[in-house]
Amino acid sequence: MKSKDTNFSEITINCNKKIITFNRPIVMGILNIGPNSFYDGGLYSSPEKAVAHCGELLQAGADIIDIGAVSSKPGIALPSPADEAATLQPFLLAIRQKFPDAIISVDTCWASVAEAAVAAGANIINDISGGQFDEAMFPTVAKFQVPYILMHTRGLPSQMQQLCDYSDIIEDLTLYFSQRLDTLYSLGVKDVWLDPGFGFAKTVEQNYFLLNHLDSLVSSFREPFLVGISRKSMIYRTLGTTPDSALNGTSVLNTIALLKGAGILRVHDVAEAREVATLVSATLLS
Repeated sequence: MKSKDTNFSEITINCNKKIITFNRPIVMGILNIGPNSFYDGGLYSSPEKAVAHCGELLQAGADIIDIGAVSSKPGIALPSPADEAATLQPFLLAIRQKFPDAIISVDTCWASVAEAAVAAGANIINDISGGQFDEAMFPTVAKFQVPYILMHTRGLPSQMQQLCDYSDIIEDLTLYFSQRLDTLYSLGVKDVWLDPGFGFAKTVEQNYFLLNHLDSLVSSFREPFLVGISRKSMIYRTLGTTPDSALNGTSVLNTIALLKGAGILRVHDVAEAREVATLVSATLLS
């Protein structure tokens, strides 16, 4: 439900039969444990390092920790579900043991990995494929009744940047989300967040058009919208810099995303995103 006189929607999710309500924008901290991520690949390649960084993200104000075992950057080939699950499990178990009360999301597009992750303590499944890569994903999410993040993309990461032809990107995403939401709800899934998939099967120009018109997309759905633009190429290519230099640009675009109606920010830099969320909330509530 929309908060009075603001663009922000109150967000309620069910995690392990416990209802959690957020009356402010949610900050999701990224924890990449694989070696190939475009910004911090290889930095947290042991469970000990991952646990330490998870603690830093939580201390900085992360509401949710999003753990990813593989990179989905453009052009990369995805590993097998078995290999992904084998990589993920010791990290997830170590993090859950150290932080039993943390809300943990797992970034995967495979039903078998999602099932193993939930068994190991994951609360949320974040699927970059929106159920397109594995037809068992939607029934699996319904079976375990975990919140599900439905992202938009086209094709596998190895081919998605050749699939950027849209007649109307807002209409196309509206249809995509509507159809897949119908399927999810028909299966009994309760909590779904929507992610427009910035950088996935979209050019830099399309990313900015999508951000500028995000409010049109948000207004078409009751589900909360997650925006993940942290240090992405739409920032550093436009500025002529690198991912390492894209923090300020990330904060600028995160501000715009919240003003356009996003409810969740997925970021590498939690403290800075929390400041953005606090200041935007103060502005909208004034």
